[in-house]
Amino acid sequence: MKANVRKENLVIVNSTLAATLKHWQSMSGAKQDELEAESTANEFEAAFYTYIDAVRAWIHGLEPQPQTLEEALELPLVQQMVDQLPTPLYLNFETELELIIEHKNRVDDEKYD
Repeated sequence: MKANVRKENLVIVNSTLAATLKHWQSMSGAKQDELEAESTANEFEAAFYTYIDAVRAWIHGLEPQPQTLEEALELPLVQQMVDQLPTPLYLNFETELELIIEHKNRVDDEKYD
């Protein structure tokens, strides 16, 4: 059963990453009025944190779990994710990954605005 959960988590990680990248492209590529830009930014933020939650579930399901940020960044799937992330998102991803490794959750008020 654990193998099925891991496989399911991988599918979720990949699909939520794709959604995050789609919203990032929409947000950064379109010329929008202020209301539409805010809506697009909110959709991106929701997609990003859904992706981070999927990464958290995947990481916490690994045996053994990485103990440091460096160990997590060396995982092949994490390397593939990093390769796909636009440069401006990398730092946010790395920060969230570190919190995941430390088994901490970001409070909504502390999320990136």
